[in-house]
This record gives sequence, C-alpha cells and structure tokens, in this order.
Amino acid sequence: MPTKSPIISIAKKVCPAVITVIVSKDLPSAESFNSFPYKAKIEKTKIGGGSGFIISEDGYVFTSNHVVSDITADYTVILDPKHKYPAKVLSRNPINDTAVLKIEGKNKFPYLDLADSGKIELGEEVVAVGNALGEFTDTLSTGIVSGLSRFITAYGGIENQMQNLRGLIQTDAAINPGNSGGPLINMAGKVIGINTAMIAGAQNIGFAIPINYAKKDLAEVKKYGKIIMPFLGIKYVLISKEMAEANKLPVNDGALVVREQLGEPPVIKDSAADIAGVKEWDIILTCNNEKITAKNPLANILQKCKIGESTPLSVLRDGKKIDLFVKLEEKI
Repeated sequence: MPTKSPIISIAKKVCPAVITVIVSKDLPSAESFNSFPYKAKIEKTKIGGGSGFIISEDGYVFTSNHVVSDITADYTVILDPKHKYPAKVLSRNPINDTAVLKIEGKNKFPYLDLADSGKIELGEEVVAVGNALGEFTDTLSTGIVSGLSRFITAYGGIENQMQNLRGLIQTDAAINPGNSGGPLINMAGKVIGINTAMIAGAQNIGFAIPINYAKKDLAEVKKYGKIIMPFLGIKYVLISKEMAEANKLPVNDGALVVREQLGEPPVIKDSAADIAGVKEWDIILTCNNEKITAKNPLANILQKCKIGESTPLSVLRDGKKIDLFVKLEEKI
C-alpha cells in the first residue's frame, strides 16, 4: 500500500485556521448615480482582500500589513461559508509588512502553532497556504526554502505603495495574488513565515516574512495594546550611488536629512533629533553603530533601538564626521 504524503496531514491541520480577510467600505451604490434627482444610497462594498491565519484559540490573527492598510475600512474574516466574523486591526507594521487582528466574538477558534524562524534551514520543505486570487480557498502549494535574508522592493495595499522588505524567506512554493497574509508552513505543521510577495514575470520565486517579526508585534500588542516604535523626528531620503552621482554627494550610502515639501521642517521641533542637534543637509551614516544603506535603511535600524536609551549617530556635516547621541521617543 503506497505511503500517504505528509502534506495530507498538514493540510487537515492547517486549513481550518487559514482565513479570508475581506476589506469593505460604505460607498454610494451604482443605483445612486443613475437616479434623478440624485440621492446617495450607501451600501457596504468590498474593495479588497487577502489571506490570514488564526494563531490563538481566542481569535488573534496574523496577516500582511498591505492587506489591511486602509485605516478607514472595515474588516471581516471568513473561516468558511457559514462562519464570518468582524475583526479589529490591533497593529499595522509597514516596515515588516505584518499586521495583527482580533476576531470579535467569544468563540473557540482553530489555530496554528508558530515555529522559530531563526532556525530555518536552506532547502527544507515548506507548504504555502492561502486563498489564491481571492477566489480559490485553501490553496496549497509545496516547495523548499530557496533562499534566506532576501531584500526586495514590493508594491501592495489599496494605494499600491512601495515597500522595501528585508530578511525575507525565499521559496519556490507558488504564491499568487490573494495568498498574501497566508502562512508558510514547515513539515512539522508550524508557521515559519507570512506569505507576502511574488516576483512578476518570474516562475517559482515567492517571499515570506519570517514569523519571528510578527511574534514581536504580538507580544507588544498584548503588553501595551499597540506596537511600540522608536521615533527620531526627521524627514530624509536614502542615498543611492545614482543619487550621489547626480547630486555630487560625498558618499554613496546614508540618510540625507532634507525637507519633503517647502515649508515643512526637515527636523521636527523638540524631537529626539532636534534635541541631539541634527540639522538639515546632514548625512546620517550610521545609527546605533549600523551602517545605513538601501538594504539596511534607517527605519529598520531604528526599529531595533530602545526608547529612552542613548543611541549613537555618525553624521557627515560639511565634509566632517561628527558623533551625536539621541534619546529616542515613542512614535505616537
């Protein structure tokens, strides 16, 4: 008798806890525009969606930030055609493209166990689960971990905003539109990542956010009711080699402190940066002794810094390097 694939038991364990996230808004109906005289008729309209998965019996959910990025929308999770629940977004982390939701209701939900993504090995087998194209629920695809610590520029969310994502798991398991927010599962049936992106025009190149990033967010949400993020208080652009050449800058990496629009101060008054003495046209080379680059941007470094502690900055000002120390505040 042929041996059954281990994927079968993984599917039975995982699929009940993988959900569809529906994004909806109150918008004027099509009938409103055809009526005379015009009278707005408002109805709940689906404007987007993605996948997610339940990680606790009391209904905490992980998904991708770009799936729930619209702060004015309402969110519903669908476990199956007979079970739909409103959900509240507890946190959005655009830096890591992670989000935490809570299903409203006092039911006991099926949930998935979380692995330690720091122990992932290149070549290990994985299963990606999600609602492909927003239509085909409980879609499974198999593959291996093809790469680790990848850096990509992705576009997503309602406004198709650009995101620089780093530290990603690369897999050849098929990840399609609608899969975003679903789990990447190891052969023990535990979550190692959150499916987030695919490369358009390529075959078998998908990416997932390591689950340890989302674990950290969840711990802060349970402790503080929100994600605690350090705030420096500057407007800046990341320097690239091309930008440096075009503007005759003295370095090819770093964060150039510069206002985004006329009238907007590049250093927010009384912020940590202002108190430390950061000025417009400074180039911040390192933060907390980490070099700032396109693949290691300032926002990612700041996320690892502690609020209230003295954090060193190496700054290039008028051709001279100076050292500053900032006491980071909490981002409100």
